[in-house]
Amino acid sequence: MKKLLNNRISHLLFLSMMLIVTMLTSCNNDDDLNGAPVITTVRNYAAAPNDTLVTKIVPGQWIVIHGKNLKQAIKISFNGSSAEFDGGLFSDDTAVLQVPWSLPFNNIDPDVVNTIQYVTNTGTTTFKFDVIPPPATITGNSMTAATKVGDSIYIYGTNLYLIKKLTLADMDVSSFKTADDGSSVGFVLPVINKPMPWAGVLVAASGTYEFDVLIVPEIYAVSNANPSQGDLVRVYGKNLNGISSFSFGSKAITAFTEDPDGSYVEFTAPDMWSYTNGKVTIVNSYGTVSTPYDINTQNNKWLGLLANFEWGDYFGYAWWGDISLAFGPVADFNGSMGTNNSMYVYFNTPVLDGGASKYAPLGNSNTGNKWIPVENISDPVENWGLQFEISVAHPWDGGTLYIRTEFAGDNFVARYEPWKIPGSNKTLAYKTNGWQTVTIPLSEFRSKVVTLGDGESASRLNQLLGSTGASSYNMTLKNFASFKTTTGFYAAIDNIRVVKIK
Repeated sequence: MKKLLNNRISHLLFLSMMLIVTMLTSCNNDDDLNGAPVITTVRNYAAAPNDTLVTKIVPGQWIVIHGKNLKQAIKISFNGSSAEFDGGLFSDDTAVLQVPWSLPFNNIDPDVVNTIQYVTNTGTTTFKFDVIPPPATITGNSMTAATKVGDSIYIYGTNLYLIKKLTLADMDVSSFKTADDGSSVGFVLPVINKPMPWAGVLVAASGTYEFDVLIVPEIYAVSNANPSQGDLVRVYGKNLNGISSFSFGSKAITAFTEDPDGSYVEFTAPDMWSYTNGKVTIVNSYGTVSTPYDINTQNNKWLGLLANFEWGDYFGYAWWGDISLAFGPVADFNGSMGTNNSMYVYFNTPVLDGGASKYAPLGNSNTGNKWIPVENISDPVENWGLQFEISVAHPWDGGTLYIRTEFAGDNFVARYEPWKIPGSNKTLAYKTNGWQTVTIPLSEFRSKVVTLGDGESASRLNQLLGSTGASSYNMTLKNFASFKTTTGFYAAIDNIRVVKIK
């Protein structure tokens, strides 16, 4: 009996042990299936043999995360930025997804830099891994002739992330601030006792980049390229101070006023017949700059001239349309920034109804209508521009002045809308103080998406002018809106020409 009892106890102990082992095995299986996610490696998502283990990843890259418990992912983030993914591409051991194109790198929590965070319903894991920004570019800097020691300076570019070191003229810049979007690096200008250009070196996570800091004068525009004697003329640009020499065409300008920040220089125009046409040239301690085009084109400058509205081959008025010819100066159009005592055309258009237009067949009577020399027809479109003088006597708000060539028709037109506020849907009534010069790059002749001229630029000059560089042209004032314009258009135009701007 005792032996039988011992045998039963032995059997019970054996069964109990088996039950415990089974339960432990079951628990381990549950942990594998339902436990927290685990990341072990990351591979490049590509067919063999390119499905290699990777040690760093970049925005936009497709990867395969290897590990355990990956199937039920609810969030995956890189540097704290959530990625989009398709759970159908996941198994318990792998997850296929694309690294987000837009990732934060600058000024973020140090705990999330170079991390992959993987979240499922059963837990979260963080995997340390190098997330590398794309290659950087350096596009410029904020230095001007007015910059002094202690001022804030910015180096501009793209992907300026995770900056490790910055030097300027062999000096370490120990303190700098990076923009969140990688568009700039800012610092305070130290004392640098070396002549320009200053060599700069920027060391980032994505590589080492060299650049130069050099102040040079630049000219952006001339307020009136065909002024009358006594007009106030401004040459707009950058670093236009400390001037040692200034010529306006063939005329040396000795009496002028510099803006303190170098953004313009102004003077009183001499008699147009006292100097020949030519470039505007400024020389200062930083260098020399000239306009690519001539000024004083009203003084027997025929190359590129389309219409001057004076008797002769370049008269340019077809004697019809919704414009008028002024045989002499109209007081309304003259002002301190520009006067015009010759002949010109003008619009005197009241408020336009929605969709209404006024037509100006300018240039159709010219001899040749030569826009550019035929040998330049293969030049880049942006190298040439349409120029004219305009005077807007009354505030102008609404209605587009668009220009088209007869060869291109409505395929490519240029729009002139100075009352529009760039980057917004708002407008601001526009008025000039006399005559001023407008330059419209030929790259602004655009196709139609919704309305004329709101699409892509013409890619070749022959799309506008054919193979000869010559075409008649016209201007139209049109209200593209469905409602009335706020104002009418009372403005004069003169000296229409085509010039090389680059």
